[in-house]
Amino acid sequence: MAAQDPSVSGVSGRYATALFELARDEKSIDAVLADLNQFDALLSDSADLRRLVRSPVFSAEVQMKALDAVLDKAGMTGTPAKFLKVLTANRRLFAVSDVIRAFRALVANFKGEATAEVTVAEQLNDKNLDALKAALKTVTGKDVALNVKVDPSIIGGLVVKLGSRMVDSSLRTKLNSIKHAMKEAG
Repeated sequence: MAAQDPSVSGVSGRYATALFELARDEKSIDAVLADLNQFDALLSDSADLRRLVRSPVFSAEVQMKALDAVLDKAGMTGTPAKFLKVLTANRRLFAVSDVIRAFRALVANFKGEATAEVTVAEQLNDKNLDALKAALKTVTGKDVALNVKVDPSIIGGLVVKLGSRMVDSSLRTKLNSIKHAMKEAG
């Protein structure tokens, strides 16, 4: 499975593939994905959790105690919680974001979906999200899952990365192009 998807490789790909195969055998892919998405959201929201996950200064024991507390508070149990504990015990918790990204790619491939990374200046409403999904479906011929990130620095427009293709229609990029063109003309 991992060999079929170039975005799933290395240490994170191996862990994601192992988790995916276990979730598929348990018929719990959606539940595992939901828990991993919840953990990813916790990572995004907490600088302390990101520091704990990424810093080599913390011992495996300290990481495990903190992870247990986070999982308990989040109500995460079962396969995803055990998996995160295995990452911690094997000193690979620093790769958890890459593992989650690879797991998402495996799930999308399994479901016949494509995944697009979308960066916008401000959160899109449901109508705009649906329109973007529909437009991407006509391009790919597949249902497209969106990972939306908000980055006000792009000013306006959006950046869409779908596999190896990228469309950058951000206002920041357009302004930079105009700036470079003016420098060359002057």
